[in-house]
Amino acid sequence: MALLLAAAVVSVGLVAVDPVPRAAHAAACAPGAGVTVVVDLTAFGLGVQTGCRLGDPPTGLAALQGAGFAVTGTQRWGLAFVCRINGYPTAAAEPCVNTPPATAYWSYWHAVPGGTWSYSTLGASSYNPAQGTVEGWRFGSGQAPSISPP
Repeated sequence: MALLLAAAVVSVGLVAVDPVPRAAHAAACAPGAGVTVVVDLTAFGLGVQTGCRLGDPPTGLAALQGAGFAVTGTQRWGLAFVCRINGYPTAAAEPCVNTPPATAYWSYWHAVPGGTWSYSTLGASSYNPAQGTVEGWRFGSGQAPSISPP
C-alpha cells in the first residue's frame, strides 16, 4: 500500500512539474524574438492559429514545428513535403503517400509583420526564415493565409 501511495505521489509530481521550458507560444512573437507562424485551418472550419518559434530557426519546417504545430510528411518524400499540419487533412481525405494534388495542399508563405504575403519559391526544409519574420501556411489551391501577417 505504501509503495502504491509513493508511486501516486511521484506521478502527480511529474505531471505538475515541467522542468523544460517550451519554445512554442500560442501567439505571435514579440518583435525580433523569433519567427511567427500562421496556420490557416479555415478549409477545415477551424479558423487561423498563430504560434511563435523563439530564436532563429534554421528552416521553415523547424519554425513550424517549433511553434507547436504537428507536421506529417508524405511516405515518398518524408518531411520534405508537408502533407498534414495538426492532423489536417485527415488520413481518410489524404493518405500522404505522394504529393497531394495542386487543388488540395499546404501552400507556404513568407512576410514581415504587417506586410503582405509572398508565396515561397523554396520548400520549408530548404528555406531559412529570418528572425522577426512571419511564416504562413494555408490548405487549399495555393491561396495566401486569410489574415494579414501579425
